Amino acid sequence: MCHRTWSQRNPVGGRFRFIEASCLLLLIISILLPAVKPGGAAAAAMSEGDATCRLKNGIKHVIYIQFDNVHLMRDNPNVPSDLEQMPHLLSFIESNGVMLSNNHTPLIAHTGTDILTSLTGVYPDRHGVAVSNSYRYFNPDGTSSPASAFAYWTDPIYDPTNPTPTDTTYNMLNELGVNAPAPWVSYTRAGCNVGGVGAANMVLENTGTDIPTVFGADSPEAHEVKANPGQAYADFVGISIHCALNNPLCSSEHNGKPDLLPDEPGGYEGYQALFGHKYVVPQISPDGPLTDLDGHIIQDSQGHIGFPGFDGMEASVSLAYVAAMQEHGVPVTYAYISDAHDKHPGGPAFGPGQAGYVAALRAYDQAFARFFQRLEQDGITPANTLFVITADEGDHFVGGPPTPVDCDGINVPCSYSVIGEINVNLTGLLATQQGVTTPFQLHADSAPAIYITGNPGRTDPVTRAFERATGKLTAVNPITGKTEQLTQYMADPVEMKLLHMVTADPARTPTFVWFANPDYYLYAGPANCNAPCVQVVPTYAWNHGDIAPDINRTWLGLVGPGVRHLGLNDSIWADHADIRPTMMELLGLKDDYRHDGRVLIEALDDSALPPTVRRSRGLLLQLGQLLKRIDAPVGDLALSTLRISTLALESGSPDNDSTYTRMASQLQLLTAQRNALADELLTLLEGAEFGGSGQQAAAKLTPARTANLVAKGNNLLQRARSLTTRHSR
Repeated sequence: MCHRTWSQRNPVGGRFRFIEASCLLLLIISILLPAVKPGGAAAAAMSEGDATCRLKNGIKHVIYIQFDNVHLMRDNPNVPSDLEQMPHLLSFIESNGVMLSNNHTPLIAHTGTDILTSLTGVYPDRHGVAVSNSYRYFNPDGTSSPASAFAYWTDPIYDPTNPTPTDTTYNMLNELGVNAPAPWVSYTRAGCNVGGVGAANMVLENTGTDIPTVFGADSPEAHEVKANPGQAYADFVGISIHCALNNPLCSSEHNGKPDLLPDEPGGYEGYQALFGHKYVVPQISPDGPLTDLDGHIIQDSQGHIGFPGFDGMEASVSLAYVAAMQEHGVPVTYAYISDAHDKHPGGPAFGPGQAGYVAALRAYDQAFARFFQRLEQDGITPANTLFVITADEGDHFVGGPPTPVDCDGINVPCSYSVIGEINVNLTGLLATQQGVTTPFQLHADSAPAIYITGNPGRTDPVTRAFERATGKLTAVNPITGKTEQLTQYMADPVEMKLLHMVTADPARTPTFVWFANPDYYLYAGPANCNAPCVQVVPTYAWNHGDIAPDINRTWLGLVGPGVRHLGLNDSIWADHADIRPTMMELLGLKDDYRHDGRVLIEALDDSALPPTVRRSRGLLLQLGQLLKRIDAPVGDLALSTLRISTLALESGSPDNDSTYTRMASQLQLLTAQRNALADELLTLLEGAEFGGSGQQAAAKLTPARTANLVAKGNNLLQRARSLTTRHSR
């Protein structure tokens, strides 16, 4: 359901059936919508920020938008999908660029992990957040404590239960164990101011650790947190501007603060930033309070004027911040929009085609209509602007069938007599079904991360007994009445390493991750089932985190100079790590680190690509596609090895664990060989795309070498498949 709380609460076969009358619907809605106020004098303020912003391909503006759980595919074949019910947005993407319907998440598929991978272009093992939206860390005594995935970029681990956690590493942690490079740096070094509108960890996320990190423990802002915490949250959380060097927008007289990035490669000295609605809005709405696109003053549900909370970032609100920033010298904006399938704040959840869900999507569509109209009046169009629009992940709906069964939500609203995820007390189920009472904690989820107390090693008999018992658990589904196996996949640190889920901080590596049936949400309760261990909870009905096509397959829209006009495209396999390098290529920028993703050259015009790529486009395309198959967390190799891992963890007995030992060794060998091949592929791809150390090798790329690398990759994939077949149950 939700985006930013420290607590956990937060079949691809579905057919596309797009609304045939979308053009008529667009016309009707545009007639009914009220006129949008032009930027007027505000538009003139764009020039100062734009003039210093040095981008390629005639791009003057960058508008990045990431939804929480908004779907392109239908959850019910009779009910138009989320984007089908937002024709202004869907038509804008398909008519002006490309809608990639075969985009994918990293693991685990949650808001924090997914957005951070999208922002950086690196997988979770290189940005530090592999379990989200919260995770746990082991203490030296073997107990574990909670930490939030959502903390400002330079924060240490944020444990809301302990102001002095035993783990003092950065939350955003790269593979070297230092603070991960920040995604705004390439822009600010190029003279561009960068706005964050709810964008994960680019903004302040909480008032517990973010305020002392950015403002100081004895600052006026810290005192406001103590005196008026609700207003302080609205004042300082959720909104930011990171300014180019010496840009007056973030000057000290405007309450700018040093934009400190202590471990940024190449250094990052002298830059300033504005943090919070309180300090940003006077610069982007100088004539009065900022209003959403419906004309309402932006405030939270308690009436605090300012940031409305992450679940309050509906399209009308988020897009209003973006438009105001773009009109006032912030030509690069990253924004988040909250989901539409829950009644915010606090629920309940809506099912596909339910009246509240349809109404929310209608409001989102109207907001985009106003947004695009306002941008056009400001001169911000696909001719000079790169639009990147995506969703963090998909959600899996949990509920019974709708009534009437043929409802479409538009003409006939859907109702649900049974709706809600199925909550399972894992502690009670292990005790009653398997007699296992080993103490543990978990990151509650449909893909729970398990932290066994004492932090035993992966081959320890306690660990192995726990894993075998977990793999045998069943539940009677209270919606269908059927007895079901709860396990889909299991991964201990051996497989997690291949899935890019092991960070440089060993304390935050769980004992194992259990990818359960996506209908179920697992938590740690009492070690009995005196209260039902399995029950429907109607407040929440949309699960993610798991491995399932409706969760891991999402979409990516690209519009702007250099983007090919392909409309809806299902053939380009991509994942979130590809977004960043594709943007950098189009913008003519370079990051100070190597990406894990690739430039999606199939979606770009030749004119937008460097000569090295144009000369070897076909060969690089083969290598890029191979990279995804062997390196993506839900690519071919990952899915094969997950099956191997699951068989290994479920195997054996207290007296004989030889099958696990043998299969774990084979997985480690596959991972080492994959890493070596992926490193070679990335060196060639990044050398061609961005120059640097791999440029000379990329320039000498030949068909023979390409064929050799592809053969190595295919051999790796075949060996993984054969292991799965050999050890299948």
